[in-house]
Amino acid sequence: MITKANRLNTVEEYYFSKKLKEVNQLISDGKPVINMGIGSPDLAPHMSVIEAIQQSFLEPTANMYQSYQGLSDLRNGFCNYYKSNFNVEIDFATEILPLMGSKEGIMHIAMAFLNEGDSVLIPNPGYPTYQSVSNLVGAKTVLYDLDEKNNWYPDFETLEKQDLTNVKLMWVCYPHMPTGAQADLELFEKLIAFGKRHHILIVNDNPYSSILNDNPLSILQVEGAKDIAIELNSLSKTYNMAGWRVGMVIGSSENIASILKVKSNMDSGMFFGIQKGAIEALKLGKDWFESLNAIYRKRRELMFLLCDKLQVQVSKNQVGMFVWAKLPKGVSSEEFINDLLYEKSIFITPGTIFGSQGEGYVRFSLCVKEEKINEALTRF
Repeated sequence: MITKANRLNTVEEYYFSKKLKEVNQLISDGKPVINMGIGSPDLAPHMSVIEAIQQSFLEPTANMYQSYQGLSDLRNGFCNYYKSNFNVEIDFATEILPLMGSKEGIMHIAMAFLNEGDSVLIPNPGYPTYQSVSNLVGAKTVLYDLDEKNNWYPDFETLEKQDLTNVKLMWVCYPHMPTGAQADLELFEKLIAFGKRHHILIVNDNPYSSILNDNPLSILQVEGAKDIAIELNSLSKTYNMAGWRVGMVIGSSENIASILKVKSNMDSGMFFGIQKGAIEALKLGKDWFESLNAIYRKRRELMFLLCDKLQVQVSKNQVGMFVWAKLPKGVSSEEFINDLLYEKSIFITPGTIFGSQGEGYVRFSLCVKEEKINEALTRF
């Protein structure tokens, strides 16, 4: 029997990896389960994206190893996206690195900047992967609580009272996942000032900025942000390309070079066809987002009705592709979602998988067709 590495003792199997086994078994047993738990876009990419990947197979270089830095047209596409959506200037040669999904980038960033024993500020609630990758590289995770009363923003007064001596990196995610809270420039300015004051690298994970959001923002809009911050983004949600695994990380040339050192030892470049499809996606304009958001807007209105049926409270100001809902006082998130699954065959996500501050909340995904949401409504 070969013993496993000690680092595996610091992490658990990803929640959805475990829970979906149970959901799939219920479906196999004949239960009509409606999956509202996971944010996997069910809509198709634009036809131009499909055609681009189809045509790519005819290119003589299609099956060859690709550059670790991606095609120059892809990097230029990302830069144009940031210029048109955020008015942020990026050097396509040195300040951006394509990724096989932003989840890969989270691990690369941790490996590039964290030593064993370094401390990392992790949002609670927040994306569980931030804590997992920190544990895997031997860093010490320090949770900072986010609260609905403070619009799910960091409490800087409390943070400043902590011993930040060993803190090397701070994860943030705005628009916030799972709550859908949107940042303003004032928050980003405070984060940049906090990072500079304490020499902490601020990493903003920004994949939801264009979904049901009239005011998309980037932390890199703050003057001098690249000195202390980097940002992750992804085509998964914005262009319905989750399974294609296309993301990017943006920052100073020094920070991008550090991440590239890790990445170039972990893979052999993104498939040529995927890159060609991504290039076409990034050419799409406002019409694409208007049509996409029109669909999500209809779904969200129906989901709000379902929340009314379930007697859970929602904020109408949240953005992104989820609905974050508050349970009645004293109701357990885990018990609530299990009762809903076993009694009504509807699967949603308990807030507790995002941290202790998620207790008393649940999350609904908008990656569900209208007819399925209506079917869920009829079950009440």
